[in-house]
Amino acid sequence: MVTAAVDPAALAPAVSKGGGLWRYILVRLLLVIPTVFILVTVVFVLMRLTGDPITAALGGRLPPDQLQQRIHEAGYDRPLWAQYLDYLGGILRGDFGTTITDRRPVLDVLLQYGSATLELAFYALIVAFLIGIPFGLVAAYTRDRWPDATLRVGAILGYATPIFFVGLLLKLVFSVWLGVLPTNGRASTRTELLLGNLDHPSGIYLIDAIRLGNGAAVGDVLLHAILPGVALGILTAGVFLRLVRTNVIGTLGAQYVTSARSRGVSEFRLVTKHAYRPALIPIITVIGLQIAMLLSGAVLTETTFEWKGIGFMLSEYLKARDFVAVQGIVVMIAVVVALTNFVVDVIAALIDPRVRY
Repeated sequence: MVTAAVDPAALAPAVSKGGGLWRYILVRLLLVIPTVFILVTVVFVLMRLTGDPITAALGGRLPPDQLQQRIHEAGYDRPLWAQYLDYLGGILRGDFGTTITDRRPVLDVLLQYGSATLELAFYALIVAFLIGIPFGLVAAYTRDRWPDATLRVGAILGYATPIFFVGLLLKLVFSVWLGVLPTNGRASTRTELLLGNLDHPSGIYLIDAIRLGNGAAVGDVLLHAILPGVALGILTAGVFLRLVRTNVIGTLGAQYVTSARSRGVSEFRLVTKHAYRPALIPIITVIGLQIAMLLSGAVLTETTFEWKGIGFMLSEYLKARDFVAVQGIVVMIAVVVALTNFVVDVIAALIDPRVRY
């Protein structure tokens, strides 16, 4: 019996691909560090351009001697480089400073209200997927016909229209005129009281309502989430729609699709079966960018619907000129966006090996 020899060269591509993947992940991870460092530095410098935070927040409301005492206690009368090094050291220890207006650690504010923003972003992504992907397929299937043109115009309006305008319009139609959906808040007062009695709440109302086993509470939370989720989700849905349409049309020109078409496979089946999955890969790669867009859009959405998350608190601290709180929240958002982009890049590399090269 003759045994075929194994060619070592045949094994080389597999080793190279594995090494390429881990090298890619390592490089992307290392790039997170300078990205966050640059963002932290830019935010710190911009916040200091207006002077020290104590004077910005309390100037005119305290006697000069008390104001100077507060500035000295906070260390804002020291050289800027010393303040910067202390701030970097605090971030490495998980200390983002203490708010000026309500004297709370910024980290506590982030932990308390961050879950609300996370929940809103989750609802918005669901809306974006439910609208963007199916209608993107419809636009590709009806390419250069009136449904395609209508959907493309709708997509442009979706991400070009200001979020606060969309939110106010939705409230006017569904809350004021039709009276079928609540106007603001994350839940009714009764539901919030029930959730407040829950041991170790997650801060994500839907999860906490499910833990209670109360169907009415779950329904109430979902009703309050519809309008803000749609208002924020439309922003990303337009991007997804155009992305799916473009990539499905591109995939329909591939050789394997042309071969399937020559065998008599219907155009509808080609779109929904053969061109559908490859078109989703680019969406995964841009989700990281859309997370940044969702977080920035959450400021206006949460303010419009009084959804008390990080965006809502950021607007409140901005109005109070509490730049310590603003600085901490902006830095945390930057860190979340950088880490999200890293995770998305890794997922994209696992799905599509071409991303690594």
